[in-house]
Amino acid sequence: MDDGTVDDGTVDDGTVDDRPVGDTTHDHSDWEAAVRAAHERAGARQARMVEDHGLSGDVQYHWSLDDARITWSRAGRVFLTGRLTLIGTVSLTQQTWLWAWANDALPPAVVGDIARVRAYGEAHDFPVLPWAGFRYDPELVAEARLVAASVLDAEGLWADTSDDVQLHFLVHDLTPVPQG
Repeated sequence: MDDGTVDDGTVDDGTVDDRPVGDTTHDHSDWEAAVRAAHERAGARQARMVEDHGLSGDVQYHWSLDDARITWSRAGRVFLTGRLTLIGTVSLTQQTWLWAWANDALPPAVVGDIARVRAYGEAHDFPVLPWAGFRYDPELVAEARLVAASVLDAEGLWADTSDDVQLHFLVHDLTPVPQG
């Protein structure tokens, strides 16, 4: 949906963290508890976002990396806008994840304060959050998205695919557009 370019999911030197999931020194029960709490919180917020703003059915959307905005419309009329923070991207070709904070190709507006998620991971010795990139694992990406949504107090999550890259977003500051 956006005409900007996105990095392909590898770390600056072309490598990814390919440690097997679970090959870390953290307390896994703490990570699981953080993911569980984030899942409950995000699930409730996501459902509320979709229900309260009518984001199902014949809804179209447009997002922009440059200004970190998303708009939703019906029949060509915009009814909702929001601010985006890019969490990270998945290169479908290389099967890698890259955090937005590690991607120098992104406009600063869409990176927002995602580095707070990295700092949270470092402060709690959690895996994934402080790693610039890692081999794509759908479960691990889902956990990272949920924890990021919790840390940054997002109203919801959004994802889209452009070319061979999945883009994973947080949605903030939802604002209904007056009709009529």
